[in-house]
Amino acid sequence: MRRPGVQLFLASALMLFVELVLIRWSGAYIVYLSYFSNIVLLGSFLGIGVGFLRRGKRPDLFRWFPLTLVAYLGLVKGLPVVIDRSGGDLVFFGALVERGLPVWVMLPMVFLASAAIMAMIAQGVADRFAAFPPLEAYRLDVVGSLAGIAAFSLLAWASSPPLVWGVVIVGLSVPLVAWRSLDVMAAGALIVVTALATFQGPTSWSAYYRLETYQSGSSWEIRANGVPHQSIDDVVANLGTTPYAVPYRSLASPPEDVLIIGAGNGNDVAAALASGAAHVDAVEIDGEILSIGAALHPNRPYDDPRVTRIVGDGRAFLQNTDRTYDLILFALPDSLTLVSGQSGIRLESYLFTREAIEAARDRLRPGGAFAMYNFYRERWLVDRLGGTLQGVFGGAPCLQIVEQPPSMVGSFAMLMSSTDPLAVSCDEPWSPAGEVVAPAEDDHPFVYLRERTIPARYLWTLLLILGVSLLAVRRAAGTLGSLRPYADLFCMGAAFLLLETRSLVGFALLFGATWFVNALAFGGILLAVLAAIEIQRRWTIRRTGLLYLALFACLAIAAAVPTGALLDLDPVPRFVAASTLAFFPIFAANLVFAGRFRSVADSTSAFGANLLGAMVGGALEYLALVSGYRSLLLLVAVLYGLAWLLGRRADRPAPAAQVAVGGGSD
Repeated sequence: MRRPGVQLFLASALMLFVELVLIRWSGAYIVYLSYFSNIVLLGSFLGIGVGFLRRGKRPDLFRWFPLTLVAYLGLVKGLPVVIDRSGGDLVFFGALVERGLPVWVMLPMVFLASAAIMAMIAQGVADRFAAFPPLEAYRLDVVGSLAGIAAFSLLAWASSPPLVWGVVIVGLSVPLVAWRSLDVMAAGALIVVTALATFQGPTSWSAYYRLETYQSGSSWEIRANGVPHQSIDDVVANLGTTPYAVPYRSLASPPEDVLIIGAGNGNDVAAALASGAAHVDAVEIDGEILSIGAALHPNRPYDDPRVTRIVGDGRAFLQNTDRTYDLILFALPDSLTLVSGQSGIRLESYLFTREAIEAARDRLRPGGAFAMYNFYRERWLVDRLGGTLQGVFGGAPCLQIVEQPPSMVGSFAMLMSSTDPLAVSCDEPWSPAGEVVAPAEDDHPFVYLRERTIPARYLWTLLLILGVSLLAVRRAAGTLGSLRPYADLFCMGAAFLLLETRSLVGFALLFGATWFVNALAFGGILLAVLAAIEIQRRWTIRRTGLLYLALFACLAIAAAVPTGALLDLDPVPRFVAASTLAFFPIFAANLVFAGRFRSVADSTSAFGANLLGAMVGGALEYLALVSGYRSLLLLVAVLYGLAWLLGRRADRPAPAAQVAVGGGSD
């Protein structure tokens, strides 16, 4: 296929699709990446930036990407890593024995491999990018990226296995690669490697996890991304001893209506039914896990007509429902994955904030009770949650700790509260064992982070990444001075990544931390970018200062309106308000970028500088661990202000023909 526009569209779609595959595949086999949220993303941005800086240079790396991708996928699958999560200063809890390659080997390998693969693809994109005027090239790149996101989201919706991902990558590569014998071999190997992941044992791929189901004695076990995640037990036969029945033994009377958030395979649902519940709303974010429970659970809880299955985000359900309950239960809602590769928000992060507990309290009937339980390794975490419940319900919650066998990680602890002191029978009110950490909040939803700080191992990792990136850019660009004319575009890239991250986090809070909401947010961001490009292509806006003022005004409005303030709105007006606050700054930012980008002398170097800035923005995103997400808007404003100053001083020669074509139509 020789049409340059189609080739650039396909190459951009391939680049975005492979980036998403790298994030998903790496996280499925290397649990460490569930906590270093954007290592693959940072590597991808570095690789894309380096690939654009290598445009036209020899050797042509693009034709080698299939073979390199196969080698990486095979290595990750053959050497999976389960980490030792024993540090008390990280954004998670629990502990597992490390196996596989050491973390200090695997993390750099993942970063460098992601950068290398994406650099190979990006050089092919850049060679096609340079054939067009800057704005037209940018437009085709964004449209291709939209197609790549749409394709991957569709496969996530269908719970498609890796074999399908490999077929899509090969299909997108067909018009782009020369298809010599080496290319054919690499394509075949790609399909074989992904097929092995698809058909190996009882494995399924949900939108969030690689799930393995196997029988262990009389029960079934579910592994998520290689880690023991859930056990399917005969709850009814062991009702007197199972921890799943603990909440019902503490209630003054059996509950009529029960809401279970984190229903999983159905253990908690079976306990509720066996304890006399008349109706159970079972909310589970992962539909594949729910389906496994429906098929394998010996008590068949999901077949009971008293149960309503709800696949979705628990916090979003609390915000949107008008039903009230006698018991609301947060049942072991801990995940092993993040909302996206671009933020530190886990699937359950917004369930443990003070505002979430308040939302649960407001859905209780008079005399109703709220309970949460998990296998907690750290006592300070139990105390933090206990303090949160005490603040919301106005009294110390009931604490029950059930000791577990040595093979289990942590102790089973249940916290239970009610606004009615007679609703819960409490033998042991919660009393803190030490200093109580302040409640997590929606703006800083890191419940597993004890102090507002960036953990030392995160800082060292980021410093090493930035050091390696500097060397790689120096190697690709020849001299860093060649990028000096595009220093403003570098700052714009860093600012835009932070702006994009805050938009994704905001949508996760307002509409749920599901893959679907994340895909819609990404799509909305790219559509806002595309709208800005189309305006700048058709009408030349030369008053750059006015565009910056409009951008700063949008940022000020977004900062003045806390995201949580929109939660009280009905879903439709909430969506309109959220889209306005999130996408208008993005739209304004891209009016600025597109106006600047249309006149650059070297579009691929300029675009590469912008992407390298985005990588730095990805590192700066960790500042949210200290300040929260809302304050990132101040950093965004500072970076765009710096871009404004640098842009006014930049030497921006451009051929007149390029400017004319860039402002016209196809």
